[in-house]
Amino acid sequence: MRSGTATSFVDPASMKIIRTVPELSGWRAAVPSTEHVAFVPTMGFLHAGHLSLLHDARRRVPSGTGPLVLSIFVNPTQFDPGEDLDAYPRNEAQDLELAESAGVDVVFSPDDPGQMYPSRQTWVNVEGLSSTLCGESRPNHFRGVCTVVAKLWMLVRPDVAVFGEKDYQQLAILRRMHADLFLGGEVASMPIVREDDGLAMSSRNANLSPSARAQALRLPAFRSEVLRRFEAGDTEVSTLLAGAEDALAPGVVDYVQAVDASSLQPVERVAAPTLVAFAVRYGGVRLIDNVVLLS
Repeated sequence: MRSGTATSFVDPASMKIIRTVPELSGWRAAVPSTEHVAFVPTMGFLHAGHLSLLHDARRRVPSGTGPLVLSIFVNPTQFDPGEDLDAYPRNEAQDLELAESAGVDVVFSPDDPGQMYPSRQTWVNVEGLSSTLCGESRPNHFRGVCTVVAKLWMLVRPDVAVFGEKDYQQLAILRRMHADLFLGGEVASMPIVREDDGLAMSSRNANLSPSARAQALRLPAFRSEVLRRFEAGDTEVSTLLAGAEDALAPGVVDYVQAVDASSLQPVERVAAPTLVAFAVRYGGVRLIDNVVLLS
């Protein structure tokens, strides 16, 4: 792995590590206009789900036609007070090794988180879509997500950025932000990647104790039950989600909701594409999952 001062994209076999905003800006300014830039923003602690995003981004911009950029930044402004900012798993050495193996050309990993926020006076907020699901219990979360992604987008100026569909609400909000702010390029997405036992891959899985990890399998099991009920002909939300609290116990349910897949507003019956979304805590670790019906 190599690090150093910013240079234009030349050798796809090398990986550059950038630590400061000015260095990233300088590097981006040197990328020839004939090259396409692919981008995957993450908070690090990479797993197979992240790698699927990187591989898709690499496919969209083949090696030699432009750089693949990965950001690793645990964004403090998307954590509400009392949340797991300090406990969020980190392992940069492992992340860099995985990034290089996935064909990443440039890693932006700021050495000082404060440099992303010269002040905390300017924010990006998407109203409506941010007020449901995770937004109800995490009132500042999506404001922080949108603000940091907008900053990263303006720094990297990608032709395509790839996000995961496990964070379905986040993806919908970022698509809206991207369109409303005329950010350019394309927002692409990839399906949820799961462990062999069905648990959706998440960096936070590393914080589960063995017993909480076993209990957490109730989440994908109930997701599968909702899908089974729907495929058997049930369309009433009250029927589809019946028994959720018991099925997910001993998890602490934040929400189990069915919402319109576009507006993210609650529905009582599945008559159009519908997102069934879950947020449940096992051993204090908050996990999310979802399934889209009539997709």
